[in-house]
Amino acid sequence: MSAYVIFIREKTNDPEELKIYSSKAPAGLAGHPVKPLAMYGTHEVIEGPQVEGAALLEFPSFEEAKAWYSSPAYQDALKHRLKGGTYRGIIIEGVSIESNKK
Repeated sequence: MSAYVIFIREKTNDPEELKIYSSKAPAGLAGHPVKPLAMYGTHEVIEGPQVEGAALLEFPSFEEAKAWYSSPAYQDALKHRLKGGTYRGIIIEGVSIESNKK
């Protein structure tokens, strides 16, 4: 079953660290079955506090999403994202089409 990684950027703390993250993050995706669905585009907060942006990544499974997040290449990039901004990150398992029909 598909899983989704959601990153919400609440605040930028250091734009230079985010630039480093942006240059390293693509290498962290290599070799992982990931499909970027949304990447910090136009957004509107409809509930809760304002945010600067959000990203949504699709993986074939919860385990694949966790493996990507824990991978050495992504962890190398991650340290710069965490220095560069205040984020929330979530991995959420999708639902099957069959369960939606019930």
